[in-house]
Amino acid sequence: MNRQSIPLLSPAIGTHRELVSFHFGPTDRGQKIYIQSSLHADETPAMLTTVLLKRRLLELDQQGALEAEIVLVPVANPVGLGQYVLGQFLGRFDLGSGKNFNRHFLQFTKLSARAKEVLGSDAAENVRLVRQLIAEELAGQKPLTEFESLQLASLKLSYDADMVIDLHCSLEAAMHLYTSEAAWPEFEPLSRYLGAQASLLATNSGGESFDETHSLLWWKLQQDMPADKPVPNGAIAVTVECRGQRDVSYEVAQEDADAIVDYLVWRKAIRREVKPMPALRSPATPLAGSEQFYAPVSGILIHRAKIGETIRVGQALFDIVDPLTDETTTISSNTEGVFYMRRAIRFVTTGAPLGRVTGTRPFRTGVLLGA
Repeated sequence: MNRQSIPLLSPAIGTHRELVSFHFGPTDRGQKIYIQSSLHADETPAMLTTVLLKRRLLELDQQGALEAEIVLVPVANPVGLGQYVLGQFLGRFDLGSGKNFNRHFLQFTKLSARAKEVLGSDAAENVRLVRQLIAEELAGQKPLTEFESLQLASLKLSYDADMVIDLHCSLEAAMHLYTSEAAWPEFEPLSRYLGAQASLLATNSGGESFDETHSLLWWKLQQDMPADKPVPNGAIAVTVECRGQRDVSYEVAQEDADAIVDYLVWRKAIRREVKPMPALRSPATPLAGSEQFYAPVSGILIHRAKIGETIRVGQALFDIVDPLTDETTTISSNTEGVFYMRRAIRFVTTGAPLGRVTGTRPFRTGVLLGA
């Protein structure tokens, strides 16, 4: 194992943060896997999973069982880790700018034009050339803030990875994941090993998130390049939501770490016997088919369905009770699917997001992610 540190831009005199990464396995086997956790810094279950995963990878590395370079970043957001306001931990948004730590990553808009000039007929060589172009663009970036330097440091660690696994969690949620339609065949086994109760697919969810910055780049090149300049999937990426913020335990985190190891064995990144693949708990569905629920009024929120429950059309999900008038407003589902996440709130303002149910029929357009 090799520990590395990238210093971030100091926001003020007397302060300093760094992005720490742990590097395992050989670098000459033609496969690199990048795994990070808690880019939203207050999503602690993912962080504990990487702690236990790091222990397993260290053992496997010492045994010579790794067949790929694996880069692990357990604390993907040291900036957000320091954000406490009146005792509350706020790790989703940068308090200095209001920006979401997992939105609006660099999108390499000039890459296609440059690629058309240098790519040839050899698909494997084209992957190498594209990564070289990406490295050059990243080297030319000049971050102005600590936030920007964090995003840039993450991309410099991961831009040449064949696979990116971004570990998060929601507020209250079942295990679920997000990936693209093109990458789903490669990540279906991960969904099985993790026991994901929902797998949401979208090529471009509109948020310019960390995972899609990698996968969307290659998808766009495939659309832009002529037939005589083939571009394979140079990177596939997935966001794994490790249940809810309070789901922090050794037992659950160990199960998730073991599931990731089992998946890496299946991918031939680890030399071990492949474990039988569990059944897929729920078929993949389009992210655009998920129904999003919002509070039509303000009041006391009562959850009437359990996380992970299969919901029927017309089933009541939430009650909102007005404490002054005693009036109760019930919100029911228009969709049949899995109730995979909800907000950890018990009093809501009008318009507040409440939760989501998967659906098989795409009906939403535009930005598909929450704030």
